[in-house]
Amino acid sequence: MKPSDLKLPVLNMSAGCPRLTPAASAFPTAVSDYYQLDELLTPEENNLRIKTRHFMENEVAPIIPMYWETADFPFHIIPKLGSLGFLGGIIKAFHIIQKLGSLGFLGGIIKGHECPGLSATAYAMCISEVARVDASIASFCLVQSCLAMLCIEPDYGSDASSLNTVALKVPGGWVLSGQKRWPGNSSFADVLVVLARNTSTNQVNGFIVNGGNPGLKISKIENKMSMRLVQNCDIELENVFVPEDDRLPGANSFQDFVNSLAFSRVMAAWVSIGIATGVYDACRRYITSSQELHLYLGERKQFGVPLAAFQLNQEKLVRMLGNIRPCGSLAGASASCTAPAWITKQARETVALGRELLGGNGIVTNFHVGKAFCDMETVYTYEGSYEVNALIVAREVTGISSIRPTSRL
Repeated sequence: MKPSDLKLPVLNMSAGCPRLTPAASAFPTAVSDYYQLDELLTPEENNLRIKTRHFMENEVAPIIPMYWETADFPFHIIPKLGSLGFLGGIIKAFHIIQKLGSLGFLGGIIKGHECPGLSATAYAMCISEVARVDASIASFCLVQSCLAMLCIEPDYGSDASSLNTVALKVPGGWVLSGQKRWPGNSSFADVLVVLARNTSTNQVNGFIVNGGNPGLKISKIENKMSMRLVQNCDIELENVFVPEDDRLPGANSFQDFVNSLAFSRVMAAWVSIGIATGVYDACRRYITSSQELHLYLGERKQFGVPLAAFQLNQEKLVRMLGNIRPCGSLAGASASCTAPAWITKQARETVALGRELLGGNGIVTNFHVGKAFCDMETVYTYEGSYEVNALIVAREVTGISSIRPTSRL
């Protein structure tokens, strides 16, 4: 007998636990906008937000647990995701559209060379709506729309400016050599944007590298416990030739990339807000009973009463909501590292409280909270760790940098 022969059939949860509604079958109603953040948007922008929410709830939520388990990406949703109209974010002109034209899903939102040109708030709230259902899909959108660069290397982490991938000038172009670790979407990307240090000037430059270039080796990072849908990879560039025309003309130093990195940090904060709101919505439905036709429709009871009847559970739910509101205000008002440092920390606490409220079901992906709990661990560090972002803010406050040690071993 093979081990596979011992696998038990999956039971019908609705029959055994009729009050339980997994998020995969019906995503929880959005009830976390307790402070009416939608009033910050124009009617058109709010319609886009709601359109994004409905797509994620109805078409993405039902399939996410399966893809999370197998660590695969649902490629079939990309055209619909692109047609929503928020990818490209606040970018008004996509100057390298001809080079990136092979990324077919972008065609759904680009008219000629134009991107949506949304307000930062509208774009952020759309990203938050995506993250509310799944952080991996939100990360896919951010990598594509905000970064489109591969500057995180082995051993360097937050010290991204010290990258050791090099670009050597040769007749007709450049030769790139080095390694990268963790770039998202790179296993299936047709076009890569690579940062490398110019050996002549010692400055960081940007280059467009075609996915099939000789000398380019890409391997997927396996066995992740967080953001399992995201296809993170190890990349090796071994004497990869790049024509002169494929060097990005406006990328002549690391400072030229700082603005894009700063904006993506704020978007990471909004991903955290989205994760936290999704967990709050799931927990509120799970522990709260309502009256309809004189029947209790609550998800879970203990000692004959809904979980929400217990004071400690109520306090946790209020603390979760209390975390979400200031996060939205700070992310909307700040472009500094204050937002990702503080917001990711608060969101991490929020999803942990949600995990507690759901008890055993808090570690089951079908109920959303367990998956969000794991995914939040990635967001807590993937745009710089809490500590590094906090120290960047401290440098602004004190005028003294403590990020780099005074001596090196």
